[in-house]
Amino acid sequence: MEDRIKLQRATYHLWTFTVSKLISTSGAQVYSFAISFYILQLTGSATSFATNLLCNILPRTLAAPFIGYVADNYSRKIIIITSQIATTLAIGGLLFISLTSGLSLIAIYTTTCILSITSTFSGVTFTSSITGLVDEARIQKAMSLNQMSVSFASIGSPAVGGLLYGSVSMPVFLIIYLIASFIAVLLEATMNFNLFAKRKTKVDGSTKEPLLQSMKAGIHYLKLQPIIMTIIWISLLINFLFGAYEVGYSFILIEKLKIISQHFGFTQGAFAIGMLLLSIYFSIGKEVKFPLLTSKRGIIGMGIVLSSIALPLLISMTYGFTVLYYVMIMFCFGSLMITVNTPIQVMLQKKIDDDYKGRVFSILETMAMALMPLGMVLYGFLYDIFPAQWVLILSSFLLISVVLILARPSIIKKAHPELIKHVKGKARAVS
Repeated sequence: MEDRIKLQRATYHLWTFTVSKLISTSGAQVYSFAISFYILQLTGSATSFATNLLCNILPRTLAAPFIGYVADNYSRKIIIITSQIATTLAIGGLLFISLTSGLSLIAIYTTTCILSITSTFSGVTFTSSITGLVDEARIQKAMSLNQMSVSFASIGSPAVGGLLYGSVSMPVFLIIYLIASFIAVLLEATMNFNLFAKRKTKVDGSTKEPLLQSMKAGIHYLKLQPIIMTIIWISLLINFLFGAYEVGYSFILIEKLKIISQHFGFTQGAFAIGMLLLSIYFSIGKEVKFPLLTSKRGIIGMGIVLSSIALPLLISMTYGFTVLYYVMIMFCFGSLMITVNTPIQVMLQKKIDDDYKGRVFSILETMAMALMPLGMVLYGFLYDIFPAQWVLILSSFLLISVVLILARPSIIKKAHPELIKHVKGKARAVS
């Protein structure tokens, strides 16, 4: 009877978590859309726009190690609710300033810094809490629903933002985000973050483990987990090499091929739809048996798609066929991204001890955020010097090489020892 009640509660968590994530992510993306346009219209300066991006990235990178420590030593429910309340208050403060004295760049930058920190607190802690919210059999479903909410927000938010911007004032955008954040607080308050948790650490902070010692313990734990370390290195190097896509895709389509903004938007929409459809598939399908092998194949596929972005620069195509080609390419790219991310996320959720999840995910966040700007700066430099098609093709080759080396057959067998039995079983069935 008790197990049935826990499973019913886990089902409630699945949908509450998804709705909360959808509401808060949509609000954040509509706000981001509006504030980006506002800064550009207010100043006409790319530097002011870039400064706002820096205010989003830098605080996250600096705060992530501390966030992992807090997530592993204190109540995760209190951290998430406090973070969401802080988000609500920050938006409320910006709304008050806009209504009384008008928005200024200083107020926007300050709010962006606060939102960056609170979203990282919430994101790392939520990721660390999945195995406490739902039963092990539905971790893949939870991660897929999370991706679905992000995909829905990616599809709908720019459309909503585009329709509203110009027809309503900035305070209306802030009110929308304020309401979304407040609803998210109410939903998160009803969730039991310890339903399936297996934490040994006291969550009242009474252990008083120093921050530096806690981080060292997290790194020491990772050293004893070679498969997790392999996954982290693959993730980091992929993040770095993805600068080729982040910088090059818009540059090639807009500057080189002169694709108009509306059609460029169609290709971005196809990417989000590909993510959404694969997220739905993973949410209703069976759990992936060999996640690292599945992700390895997905990354190889992404490497091929990355090089395919360069094809219209090498072969002459009509404008209409070029747009259609990129719609198909981006649909495949979005689908492959979920094929890579979801199995790996499920594997990490199951392999990392509850007491170390905050630190491990914060280490991953810190390193990924540190490498991302470096990759974008490097690729911005490369695209200015070398032909774009060769930058993409070389990056594709490096991406595939990285996964073939780091996820070589010996590592796959170590991660999935049951794979050998599976292959032998298939061989016997054929014979």
